[in-house]
Amino acid sequence: MSDTTKNIIKKKVKAHIPKDWLKELRIIYRITLEAVYGIKRTGWINLAIITTMAAILTIFGALFRVTLSLPAFVEALGNSLEISVYIKSDSNTDAVAKEVRQIEHVDRVKIIPKEKSWSDLRREFDVADMENPLPDTLHVKVDKPENINVVFNKIKTYNGVEDLNYAQDIAKKMQLFNNVIHSTTLIVVVLVAILTITIINNTIQLVIQSRKEEIEIMRLMGVSNWYIKIPLILQGAIYGFAGAFISLFPLNGVNNLLIKVHQFFAVPNPILANNIVILVLFIIAVGFGAGGSMISIKKHLQV
Repeated sequence: MSDTTKNIIKKKVKAHIPKDWLKELRIIYRITLEAVYGIKRTGWINLAIITTMAAILTIFGALFRVTLSLPAFVEALGNSLEISVYIKSDSNTDAVAKEVRQIEHVDRVKIIPKEKSWSDLRREFDVADMENPLPDTLHVKVDKPENINVVFNKIKTYNGVEDLNYAQDIAKKMQLFNNVIHSTTLIVVVLVAILTITIINNTIQLVIQSRKEEIEIMRLMGVSNWYIKIPLILQGAIYGFAGAFISLFPLNGVNNLLIKVHQFFAVPNPILANNIVILVLFIIAVGFGAGGSMISIKKHLQV
């Protein structure tokens, strides 16, 4: 029998040999047990680590949840903004309105005759009996708040337009507030990363120092480097998971408050906003926790 035939037979036989799943489960069990022992060795410091992480994750989660809700409020408020266009007395209002309707991003144009404007004004205020000084007005609704300046500048060039305005200050403040919230959230993410990695790094360093002789013995026995590393990485991930879990309780109150605010102002609540916050929170917490452990291992453990 040739060597090639023997190799083929060996591969076929190996393919049908059942894997030792029990052995793999024992390895996972031992790794998990080592991570738990590492947490026990840390003692009361665990409480300080987890509560600190929970606090900074709560701040991040609250800001992130507000960030998800804010665009809905900005859009709702922006949609209520209209451009008021005042038509010259010698111009054809219907013709100007027709031109304005053809502008890109214009959603609706409503004509307010000067007679109606004058009648409404006299109804609200005690105005002397005089000739109507008001012009015909167009109320122009734009499809999106960010396009209002484009439409405004286009209408301004029309000959039949005497003047026009909109609540420009409100639009600018809305955009500024939106930018501030987004920037603050990014800054908090960076702070969460720095604080989490620093806390985990210091903690894993203590664990490594307490197990220094034990780790050295395992290395001399030929134990795999990953068998030494993974329990420490898992320990950092557990800290992150625990901190994220505790932060869910105050964040649930923040979410309920925002839902009430949405209902009060009749603004649609973002779909799955709370679920997105929870998912991102756990990914960041576990990721930064494990990352902090890996940095500490690289720095303090030559494996």
